[in-house]
Amino acid sequence: MPTFFERLKSGLGKTRRSLVDNVVHVVTGKARLDQTLVEELENMLIAADLGVNMTTAFLERLRERIGLGQTTSREAVLACLQEFLVERLERGANGQKDFLSTFYAPADRPYVLMIVGVNGVGKTTTIAKLAHNFRQQGRSVLVAAADTFRAAAADQLEIWAQRAQVEIIKTKPGADPAAVTFDALSAAKSRQTEVVIVDTAGRLHTKSNLMDELQKMIRVMQRVIPAAPHDVFLVLDANTGQNGLRQAQTFFNTAGVTGLVVTKLDGTAKGGIIFAIQEQLNLPVRFIGVGEGMDDLQPFAPKAFIEALFA
Repeated sequence: MPTFFERLKSGLGKTRRSLVDNVVHVVTGKARLDQTLVEELENMLIAADLGVNMTTAFLERLRERIGLGQTTSREAVLACLQEFLVERLERGANGQKDFLSTFYAPADRPYVLMIVGVNGVGKTTTIAKLAHNFRQQGRSVLVAAADTFRAAAADQLEIWAQRAQVEIIKTKPGADPAAVTFDALSAAKSRQTEVVIVDTAGRLHTKSNLMDELQKMIRVMQRVIPAAPHDVFLVLDANTGQNGLRQAQTFFNTAGVTGLVVTKLDGTAKGGIIFAIQEQLNLPVRFIGVGEGMDDLQPFAPKAFIEALFA
Protein backbone atom coordinates (compact mmCIF):
# COMPACT_ATOMS: atom_id res chain seq x y z
CA MET A 1 0.00 0.00 0.00
CA PRO A 2 1.41 3.44 -0.91
CA THR A 3 2.59 5.63 1.96
CA PHE A 4 0.79 8.88 2.75
CA PHE A 5 3.70 10.80 1.18
CA GLU A 6 3.33 8.79 -2.03
CA ARG A 7 -0.43 9.40 -2.06
CA LEU A 8 0.17 13.10 -1.40
CA LYS A 9 2.77 13.27 -4.17
CA SER A 10 0.34 11.63 -6.59
CA GLY A 11 -2.60 13.74 -5.42
CA LEU A 12 -0.70 16.99 -5.90
CA GLY A 13 -0.10 16.21 -9.58
CA LYS A 14 -2.47 18.89 -10.91
CA THR A 15 -1.22 21.50 -8.44
CA ARG A 16 2.33 20.60 -9.46
CA ARG A 17 1.46 21.16 -13.11
CA SER A 18 -0.27 24.44 -12.25
CA LEU A 19 2.63 25.74 -10.17
CA VAL A 20 5.97 23.97 -10.55
CA ASP A 21 5.69 22.83 -14.17
CA ASN A 22 4.46 26.26 -15.25
CA VAL A 23 7.45 27.90 -13.56
CA VAL A 24 9.69 25.55 -15.53
CA HIS A 25 7.82 26.44 -18.73
CA VAL A 26 8.16 30.19 -18.13
CA VAL A 27 11.84 30.06 -17.18
CA THR A 28 13.09 27.52 -19.75
CA GLY A 29 15.13 29.20 -22.46
CA LYS A 30 15.53 32.43 -20.50
CA ALA A 31 19.18 33.20 -19.86
CA ARG A 32 18.67 36.24 -17.63
CA LEU A 33 16.27 37.41 -14.94
CA ASP A 34 14.84 40.49 -16.65
CA GLN A 35 11.66 42.46 -16.00
CA THR A 36 9.75 40.55 -18.68
CA LEU A 37 10.52 37.23 -16.99
CA VAL A 38 9.56 38.64 -13.59
CA GLU A 39 6.18 39.78 -14.97
CA GLU A 40 5.56 36.39 -16.60
CA LEU A 41 6.31 34.65 -13.30
CA GLU A 42 4.03 37.08 -11.47
CA ASN A 43 1.06 36.37 -13.73
CA MET A 44 1.62 32.62 -13.56
CA LEU A 45 1.99 32.43 -9.76
CA ILE A 46 -1.13 34.51 -9.13
CA ALA A 47 -3.06 32.30 -11.57
CA ALA A 48 -1.87 29.29 -9.56
CA ASP A 49 -3.66 30.71 -6.48
CA LEU A 50 -0.47 31.66 -4.66
CA GLY A 51 -1.98 35.05 -3.92
CA VAL A 52 -0.72 38.55 -4.68
CA ASN A 53 1.13 39.09 -1.40
CA MET A 54 3.08 35.84 -1.50
CA THR A 55 3.85 36.25 -5.19
CA THR A 56 5.21 39.76 -4.60
CA ALA A 57 7.32 38.59 -1.66
CA PHE A 58 8.76 35.70 -3.66
CA LEU A 59 9.69 37.90 -6.61
CA GLU A 60 11.47 40.29 -4.25
CA ARG A 61 13.40 37.31 -2.86
CA LEU A 62 14.23 36.17 -6.39
CA ARG A 63 15.58 39.60 -7.34
CA GLU A 64 17.72 39.65 -4.20
CA ARG A 65 18.99 36.11 -4.73
CA ILE A 66 19.75 36.24 -8.44
CA GLY A 67 19.77 39.94 -9.29
CA LEU A 68 17.82 41.66 -12.04
CA GLY A 69 19.70 41.33 -15.33
CA GLN A 70 21.87 38.49 -14.05
CA THR A 71 22.12 35.02 -15.58
CA THR A 72 19.72 32.45 -14.21
CA SER A 73 18.40 28.94 -14.75
CA ARG A 74 15.22 27.02 -14.05
CA GLU A 75 17.06 25.08 -11.32
CA ALA A 76 17.98 28.32 -9.54
CA VAL A 77 14.43 29.69 -9.74
CA LEU A 78 12.86 26.42 -8.54
CA ALA A 79 15.33 26.12 -5.66
CA CYS A 80 14.53 29.68 -4.59
CA LEU A 81 10.78 29.03 -4.82
CA GLN A 82 10.95 25.77 -2.87
CA GLU A 83 13.03 27.34 -0.10
CA PHE A 84 10.71 30.36 0.04
CA LEU A 85 7.52 28.29 0.33
CA VAL A 86 8.89 26.05 3.09
CA GLU A 87 10.08 29.11 5.00
CA ARG A 88 6.69 30.84 4.71
CA LEU A 89 4.74 27.80 5.86
CA GLU A 90 7.07 27.05 8.75
CA ARG A 91 7.19 30.59 10.06
CA GLY A 92 3.46 31.19 9.77
CA ALA A 93 0.97 30.35 12.51
CA ASN A 94 3.46 29.33 15.19
CA GLY A 95 5.63 27.20 13.01
CA GLN A 96 2.94 24.81 11.81
CA LYS A 97 3.81 22.23 14.47
CA ASP A 98 2.33 18.78 13.96
CA PHE A 99 -1.02 19.10 15.72
CA LEU A 100 -1.19 15.58 17.11
CA SER A 101 2.40 15.41 18.32
CA THR A 102 1.88 18.52 20.46
CA PHE A 103 -1.72 17.81 21.49
CA TYR A 104 -2.65 17.38 25.13
CA ALA A 105 -6.07 17.05 26.73
CA PRO A 106 -6.89 19.87 29.19
CA ALA A 107 -7.24 19.07 32.88
CA ASP A 108 -10.89 20.15 32.68
CA ARG A 109 -11.95 17.44 30.26
CA PRO A 110 -13.07 17.15 27.57
CA TYR A 111 -11.06 18.94 24.89
CA VAL A 112 -13.71 20.32 22.52
CA LEU A 113 -13.08 20.64 18.80
CA MET A 114 -15.80 22.27 16.71
CA ILE A 115 -15.87 21.60 12.97
CA VAL A 116 -17.35 24.20 10.61
CA GLY A 117 -17.64 24.60 6.86
CA VAL A 118 -20.03 24.78 3.94
CA ASN A 119 -21.86 21.82 2.42
CA GLY A 120 -19.92 19.48 0.18
CA VAL A 121 -16.42 20.00 1.57
CA GLY A 122 -16.21 16.56 3.21
CA LYS A 123 -17.03 17.63 6.76
CA THR A 124 -18.64 14.35 7.88
CA THR A 125 -15.79 12.15 6.68
CA THR A 126 -13.25 14.64 8.05
CA ILE A 127 -14.78 14.33 11.54
CA ALA A 128 -14.55 10.54 11.38
CA LYS A 129 -10.94 10.69 10.19
CA LEU A 130 -10.02 13.18 12.94
CA ALA A 131 -11.65 10.85 15.47
CA HIS A 132 -9.62 7.99 14.00
CA ASN A 133 -6.41 10.03 14.39
CA PHE A 134 -7.17 10.67 18.06
CA ARG A 135 -8.08 7.00 18.59
CA GLN A 136 -4.74 6.02 17.08
CA GLN A 137 -3.18 8.01 19.91
CA GLY A 138 -5.18 6.04 22.46
CA ARG A 139 -7.57 8.91 23.21
CA SER A 140 -11.23 8.43 24.15
CA VAL A 141 -13.45 10.28 21.67
CA LEU A 142 -17.12 11.28 21.46
CA VAL A 143 -18.74 12.84 18.40
CA ALA A 144 -21.65 15.29 18.70
CA ALA A 145 -24.00 15.08 15.69
CA ALA A 146 -25.12 18.72 15.90
CA ASP A 147 -25.88 19.05 12.19
CA THR A 148 -29.63 18.68 12.68
CA PHE A 149 -30.45 20.73 9.59
CA ARG A 150 -29.69 18.04 6.99
CA ALA A 151 -31.91 14.97 7.44
CA ALA A 152 -29.28 12.31 6.76
CA ALA A 153 -26.37 14.04 8.49
CA ALA A 154 -26.61 12.30 11.87
CA ASP A 155 -27.13 8.87 10.29
CA GLN A 156 -24.12 9.33 8.01
CA LEU A 157 -21.99 10.49 10.92
CA GLU A 158 -23.12 7.51 13.00
CA ILE A 159 -21.91 5.10 10.30
CA TRP A 160 -18.54 6.84 10.15
CA ALA A 161 -18.31 6.98 13.96
CA GLN A 162 -18.78 3.20 14.06
CA ARG A 163 -15.96 2.79 11.55
CA ALA A 164 -13.75 4.99 13.69
CA GLN A 165 -14.87 3.10 16.82
CA VAL A 166 -15.96 6.19 18.73
CA GLU A 167 -19.12 7.13 20.63
CA ILE A 168 -21.75 9.46 19.20
CA ILE A 169 -24.52 11.63 20.66
CA LYS A 170 -27.34 12.30 18.17
CA THR A 171 -30.99 13.33 18.10
CA LYS A 172 -33.82 13.64 15.61
CA PRO A 173 -33.54 15.93 12.57
CA GLY A 174 -34.66 19.49 13.24
CA ALA A 175 -33.66 19.49 16.91
CA ASP A 176 -31.81 22.45 18.41
CA PRO A 177 -28.11 21.91 17.59
CA ALA A 178 -27.10 23.81 20.73
CA ALA A 179 -29.07 21.29 22.82
CA VAL A 180 -27.28 18.37 21.13
CA THR A 181 -23.96 20.04 21.89
CA PHE A 182 -24.95 20.58 25.53
CA ASP A 183 -25.94 16.91 25.91
CA ALA A 184 -22.73 15.71 24.27
CA LEU A 185 -20.43 17.84 26.42
CA SER A 186 -22.33 16.91 29.59
CA ALA A 187 -22.05 13.20 28.74
CA ALA A 188 -18.36 13.51 27.91
CA LYS A 189 -17.67 15.38 31.13
CA SER A 190 -19.39 12.74 33.27
CA ARG A 191 -17.57 9.93 31.43
CA GLN A 192 -14.21 11.73 31.56
CA THR A 193 -13.95 11.45 27.77
CA GLU A 194 -10.81 13.19 26.51
CA VAL A 195 -11.99 14.55 23.15
CA VAL A 196 -15.35 15.77 21.81
CA ILE A 197 -15.67 16.61 18.11
CA VAL A 198 -18.75 18.71 17.32
CA ASP A 199 -20.31 18.57 13.87
CA THR A 200 -22.24 21.62 12.64
CA ALA A 201 -24.64 22.29 9.77
CA GLY A 202 -22.92 22.90 6.46
CA ARG A 203 -23.76 26.54 6.19
CA LEU A 204 -23.07 29.07 3.50
CA HIS A 205 -20.72 31.71 4.84
CA THR A 206 -23.09 34.34 3.42
CA LYS A 207 -26.10 33.34 5.58
CA SER A 208 -25.95 35.42 8.74
CA ASN A 209 -28.71 33.55 10.63
CA LEU A 210 -26.86 30.26 10.32
CA MET A 211 -23.62 31.93 11.34
CA ASP A 212 -25.44 33.32 14.40
CA GLU A 213 -26.41 29.75 15.28
CA LEU A 214 -22.72 28.89 15.54
CA GLN A 215 -22.24 31.62 18.12
CA LYS A 216 -25.22 30.31 20.10
CA MET A 217 -23.67 26.82 20.11
CA ILE A 218 -20.44 28.27 21.47
CA ARG A 219 -22.28 30.06 24.28
CA VAL A 220 -24.06 26.83 25.24
CA MET A 221 -20.77 24.87 25.18
CA GLN A 222 -19.27 27.33 27.63
CA ARG A 223 -22.01 26.59 30.17
CA VAL A 224 -20.54 23.08 30.44
CA ILE A 225 -16.87 23.71 29.66
CA PRO A 226 -15.97 27.41 30.11
CA ALA A 227 -12.94 27.18 27.81
CA ALA A 228 -14.85 25.44 24.99
CA PRO A 229 -14.38 25.19 22.14
CA HIS A 230 -10.63 24.78 22.53
CA ASP A 231 -10.27 24.75 18.75
CA VAL A 232 -12.48 25.51 15.77
CA PHE A 233 -11.37 23.88 12.53
CA LEU A 234 -12.70 25.07 9.20
CA VAL A 235 -12.91 22.34 6.56
CA LEU A 236 -12.08 23.69 3.10
CA ASP A 237 -12.31 21.92 -0.23
CA ALA A 238 -9.04 22.71 -2.04
CA ASN A 239 -11.00 23.06 -5.29
CA THR A 240 -12.68 26.26 -4.05
CA GLY A 241 -9.52 28.26 -4.69
CA GLN A 242 -9.77 31.94 -3.81
CA ASN A 243 -13.40 31.52 -2.66
CA GLY A 244 -11.94 29.48 0.18
CA LEU A 245 -10.18 32.62 1.35
CA ARG A 246 -13.51 34.45 1.65
CA GLN A 247 -15.03 31.49 3.51
CA ALA A 248 -12.10 31.41 5.91
CA GLN A 249 -12.34 35.14 6.62
CA THR A 250 -16.07 34.95 7.43
CA PHE A 251 -15.80 31.88 9.65
CA PHE A 252 -12.75 33.41 11.34
CA ASN A 253 -14.76 36.52 12.22
CA THR A 254 -17.86 34.59 13.33
CA ALA A 255 -16.65 31.40 14.96
CA GLY A 256 -13.05 32.21 15.85
CA VAL A 257 -11.50 29.61 13.54
CA THR A 258 -8.14 28.42 14.90
CA GLY A 259 -7.06 26.03 12.17
CA LEU A 260 -7.82 24.62 8.74
CA VAL A 261 -8.43 21.16 7.36
CA VAL A 262 -7.87 21.19 3.60
CA THR A 263 -9.59 18.27 1.86
CA LYS A 264 -9.63 16.91 -1.69
CA LEU A 265 -6.05 17.87 -2.45
CA ASP A 266 -5.95 14.83 -4.70
CA GLY A 267 -7.03 15.89 -8.15
CA THR A 268 -7.10 19.68 -7.76
CA ALA A 269 -4.97 22.30 -9.46
CA LYS A 270 -5.70 24.79 -6.66
CA GLY A 271 -3.56 23.45 -3.81
CA GLY A 272 -1.74 26.77 -3.82
CA ILE A 273 -4.64 28.23 -1.82
CA ILE A 274 -2.93 26.82 1.28
CA PHE A 275 -0.25 29.49 0.93
CA ALA A 276 -2.65 32.37 0.30
CA ILE A 277 -4.88 31.57 3.27
CA GLN A 278 -2.03 31.22 5.71
CA GLU A 279 -0.34 34.35 4.40
CA GLN A 280 -3.43 36.55 4.66
CA LEU A 281 -5.09 35.14 7.80
CA ASN A 282 -2.10 33.51 9.52
CA LEU A 283 -4.26 30.44 10.14
CA PRO A 284 -2.41 27.14 10.47
CA VAL A 285 -3.28 24.25 8.21
CA ARG A 286 -3.68 21.45 10.76
CA PHE A 287 -4.64 18.50 8.54
CA ILE A 288 -4.74 17.71 4.83
CA GLY A 289 -6.74 15.07 3.01
CA VAL A 290 -5.86 13.20 -0.18
CA GLY A 291 -8.54 10.49 -0.40
CA GLU A 292 -11.52 8.72 1.14
CA GLY A 293 -9.72 6.21 3.38
CA MET A 294 -9.47 6.58 7.16
CA ASP A 295 -5.71 7.11 6.87
CA ASP A 296 -6.00 9.64 4.04
CA LEU A 297 -6.25 12.58 6.46
CA GLN A 298 -2.96 13.37 8.18
CA PRO A 299 -1.41 16.21 10.20
CA PHE A 300 0.04 18.87 7.92
CA ALA A 301 3.83 18.89 7.70
CA PRO A 302 5.02 21.91 5.65
CA LYS A 303 8.37 20.50 4.55
CA ALA A 304 6.88 17.16 3.47
CA PHE A 305 4.09 18.99 1.63
CA ILE A 306 6.56 21.09 -0.37
CA GLU A 307 8.78 18.07 -1.05
CA ALA A 308 5.76 16.20 -2.43
CA LEU A 309 4.77 19.23 -4.51
CA PHE A 310 8.22 19.57 -6.08
CA ALA A 311 8.89 15.81 -6.40
